Amino acid sequence: MANKQITLATGTGFERYAKKTRRAQFLDEMNEVIPWRRLCKIVERYYPAEGGVGRPPVGVERMLRVYFLQHWFNLSDPAVEEALYESNSMRGFVGIDLGRERVPDETTVCKFRHLLEKHRLGKRIFKAINSHLAKAGMTVGRGTIVDATIIHAPSSTKNKDEKRDPEMHSTRKGNQWYFGMKAHIGVDSKTGLVHSLVATAANVHDSQPLPDLLHGSETRVWGDSAYMGQKAAIEKRAPNARDFTNKRARRNHPLSDAEKEVNRTKSRVRAKVEHPFCVVKRLWGFTKVRYRGIAKNANRLFVAFGLSNLFVSRNKLLRLQGA
Repeated sequence: MANKQITLATGTGFERYAKKTRRAQFLDEMNEVIPWRRLCKIVERYYPAEGGVGRPPVGVERMLRVYFLQHWFNLSDPAVEEALYESNSMRGFVGIDLGRERVPDETTVCKFRHLLEKHRLGKRIFKAINSHLAKAGMTVGRGTIVDATIIHAPSSTKNKDEKRDPEMHSTRKGNQWYFGMKAHIGVDSKTGLVHSLVATAANVHDSQPLPDLLHGSETRVWGDSAYMGQKAAIEKRAPNARDFTNKRARRNHPLSDAEKEVNRTKSRVRAKVEHPFCVVKRLWGFTKVRYRGIAKNANRLFVAFGLSNLFVSRNKLLRLQGA
C-alpha cells in the first residue's frame, strides 16, 4: 500500500510504558511473508473498478487484509469491523488511519467474501501461496500423509428455515455422534505443508477422497487405520508409492507386538499431519462452520490452510528475506 503521512489518530510515541504485543508481532511477521502482489492479482480480475455511482470500492489489498484477520482471529463480518475500531495493531496491519478514513463496514466485508466464494478464489489463493513457498525452496517431496478432521455444524433446527443445513451430515466417531463436514488434507512428509484439500460432508468415509489428496509422484503414503486396504487406490493415483498406512486390529485378531511397534514407527511420521489441524482449529478457532453449505466453508478452508502453510514457514521465509 502507498505510504501516507499519518495523523494524530494513529500516531504513537506519547506512551511511556508501551510494549509490542504478541498479536502485533504476529501481524508484523505475517505481513512480511504473505505474497501480497500475487494474491491481489488473483482477486483484481473480479473486483469492481473505481468509478460509477456510489461509494468508491475499498482497495483489494486492504480487503484481503481484513479477510485474513477474520481467519486468524475467528471473526464474523460485524465482529471484524468492531475489532478494527478497537485494535491499533489490527488497524496498523490493514493500513487504516481513523483520522482520515473509516473502517470498511460489515456489508463491504460480506460482499468481498461473497465475491471470493462466487469465483472460488480460495483454492487459487491456496495454490498461489504454495507456489510462492515452492519458489522459496519449500517444495513438495515424495511422501504424503493423509488425514481428515470433523468441522462441526449447528444441529439445532431453531433457525429461520427451521431445519439443519441439508449439505451437512452426521457421523460416528467412537461412541460419539457428530454433525457437520470433514476437511481431508494431504501433507508433505518432509515440510509438513498442506498440498491438497478436499471438503465433504461428515458422513463421507476418510478413505473416499484419498486419490484426490495425492499428487501422483509419491513413493510413500502414510495414514491412520481408516485408510487401511486402499493399496489399489494408492497405486492407481501414485504407481510408485508404497502403502505405509497403519494396520488395524480385527475382532479376535489383535495386533502382535511387532505390528504395534511398526504402527508406532509410522505414527512418528504421521504426527506431522496434526500440525496444520492444530493451527487452523486450535490457534485460529475453525472448529465450527461459519456458513451454510459445503462450498462456502470449503473456500474458507482453502484460505485457512494456505495461511497456515505461511505461518509454519514464516521463520524460514523471514530468514531468506533477511539474507
